[in-house]
Amino acid sequence: MATVAQLLRQKGHAVETIGPDDTVYEAIKRMADLDIGALVVTEEGKVVGIITERDYARNVFLRGKASPTTPVHEAMERDVLAVGLEDTTRECMAIVTGKRTRHLLVMEKGELLGILSIGDLVRSIVAEQDLTIEQLEQYIHRG
Repeated sequence: MATVAQLLRQKGHAVETIGPDDTVYEAIKRMADLDIGALVVTEEGKVVGIITERDYARNVFLRGKASPTTPVHEAMERDVLAVGLEDTTRECMAIVTGKRTRHLLVMEKGELLGILSIGDLVRSIVAEQDLTIEQLEQYIHRG
């Protein structure tokens, strides 16, 4: 079972951030340019929230707000879900499915170490299952 630490070693620790007073338009443009679905919102080096494409759709577009004039803090999610380095990919998957979210921050002692998407977790679990299947096939063919 892979841990968050192992997953981050493969994926990397890079996290894209934005400020709470930046506009939602800037956030969405940045996500599109980087081909990512979320930005961590930080203020003075501290995590204060997360803004996702879903947040934009629900809190800006569907409410008829203008993304060039709406600040990120009006659309972001303040209650961020975080996991630690020792958590497993399965534990993380249980959180994202149970809480109906697509992103988890990786935090240790208040420090932001990375971000995981549901796609990262699915890829890791599928790779683990592929390895198990391959090992079982080799075992069967030896017998």
